[in-house]
Amino acid sequence: MYQNILKPLLDFIGALFLLLIASPIMLLVLIILLFTNGGSPFFLQKRPGKNEKIFTIIKFKTMNNKTDKTGKLLPDSERLTAFGKFIRSSSLDELPQLINVLIGDMSFVGPRPLLPEYLPLYNEFQKQRHNVKPGITGWAQINGRNAIIWSQKFEYDVWYVNHQSFWLDIKILFRTIEKVFKKDGIAQEGQATAEPFKK
Repeated sequence: MYQNILKPLLDFIGALFLLLIASPIMLLVLIILLFTNGGSPFFLQKRPGKNEKIFTIIKFKTMNNKTDKTGKLLPDSERLTAFGKFIRSSSLDELPQLINVLIGDMSFVGPRPLLPEYLPLYNEFQKQRHNVKPGITGWAQINGRNAIIWSQKFEYDVWYVNHQSFWLDIKILFRTIEKVFKKDGIAQEGQATAEPFKK
């Protein structure tokens, strides 16, 4: 009952409320990104959701589109702007995902949606992460975020899928707030964000 009825209802109400509250901050970030990125302030990307259904995730763009002489995008560390680094470390880049929650593509809590090209790389155990809606935050995020290795991240994701409950979600949300203020696990060591999954 919680997963199929109560949680979607709480997600919708919560996302609508937070969008109204956060709209002045989001507008300010949007305006600054228009100037600092020299282009769109939004990062739009296809991601697999529940049952591997593809949707478009919405985030604030923390990197510019600078390329090398051959036209290839520069490494993440070279494209991450100073303001982009700030909004990423403060998790403000995640705010537009409230729209994804509002329309039902995502939940507040669940495994983070990864890239579609990772789908063929998952084993049967790892595929279980798609049995629920992806989340803005999750069990893996409060236990290391980008700083942990992929195998551990998938262990946390599947554990959450098999133990999902109202009180667990409340715990994750409160721990997420704590992590945001401490700025823990934003990137893997030696990486601007996280190392790509390679199976």
